[in-house]
Amino acid sequence: MRKNVYRMTTGIVALALLAGGIADAIHIRPVAEAIKRIGYPVYLLTILGCWKILGATALVWPGLPRLKEWAYAGVFFLMTAAAISHAVCGEKVYVIAPVSLAALGLISWWLRPPVILQTSV
Repeated sequence: MRKNVYRMTTGIVALALLAGGIADAIHIRPVAEAIKRIGYPVYLLTILGCWKILGATALVWPGLPRLKEWAYAGVFFLMTAAAISHAVCGEKVYVIAPVSLAALGLISWWLRPPVILQTSV
């Protein structure tokens, strides 16, 4: 059960990051308009898009526990910042998706398999 919920939440987060990252990186019109509307420069989409794609890759790539930790932290910071930015600009309807994705990221992180460290003697 735990493993299935982990895989499901990780898959949802990774797919959302990948789709959002691609949309950001190629500056799809609705995304570019939304980022301008909340006061950020459009070039930020290129940076965020690349990081989202890399984060999605890190979450599904086998191994790399430290990199996964950074990806989970990035998901949390990115999604909470997006929610706050939309809320401050009065776009409260756009707060639900990033908060939900941040919550799914936290659930995935909490359910992740334990890391067995190998030490050399």
